[in-house]
Amino acid sequence: DVQLQASGGGLVQAGGSLRLSCAHSGFTYDDRAIGWFRQAPGKEREGIACISSRDDNTFYEDSVKGRFTISSDNAKNTVSLQMNSLKPEDSAVYYCAAEEVITRAGAFCRRSAGAVDFWGKGTQVTVSS
Repeated sequence: DVQLQASGGGLVQAGGSLRLSCAHSGFTYDDRAIGWFRQAPGKEREGIACISSRDDNTFYEDSVKGRFTISSDNAKNTVSLQMNSLKPEDSAVYYCAAEEVITRAGAFCRRSAGAVDFWGKGTQVTVSS
């Protein structure tokens, strides 16, 4: 079974940085996409940054482009999200998510939450103004 374990959330002031990590295991196929979705109170869960295993192609939602960077360390089976220049509107519960047999990061990030195969537990990110 695919297991995803997220870590690294917390409280930070606006303009600060946080790094989230997702340790993953149990994949059956080499082709997969892993990414970060977030859900703020009263809003839908949305994909914000995803990476594909085939060629490390990445996708970023417009509001995080230029501030967030997703990366994969295959030796450690982790996917990380470096979040810089954080804004109060980035406050949300962040979830690591994954899907197998998908090669485009953008296609995965645009999935509705109900269509995503694997989820880790969420980690809270709070950005104070």
